[in-house]
Amino acid sequence: MQEHEKLFRKISAKERVLLADITNQLRSGDHRGLTIKKLKGGDFYRLRKRNFRIIFHYEDGAVEIDSIRLRDEKTYRDV
Repeated sequence: MQEHEKLFRKISAKERVLLADITNQLRSGDHRGLTIKKLKGGDFYRLRKRNFRIIFHYEDGAVEIDSIRLRDEKTYRDV
């Protein structure tokens, strides 16, 4: 089972809809209202919304989502 599937089982239906909307907005290129920051030491970016962190990078101009995590002490480890 993948990491994001485990996360989707933990969160509420309302939060699932929120994450789906955010990822669709990110992939469409509409970054209005999103808090995005480039991470140190690479070409990775972080999108922050509520208690969620989406780690992604751009590949051939398209967004590739690497992980979706709940915010905790281990959020940015392995990035």
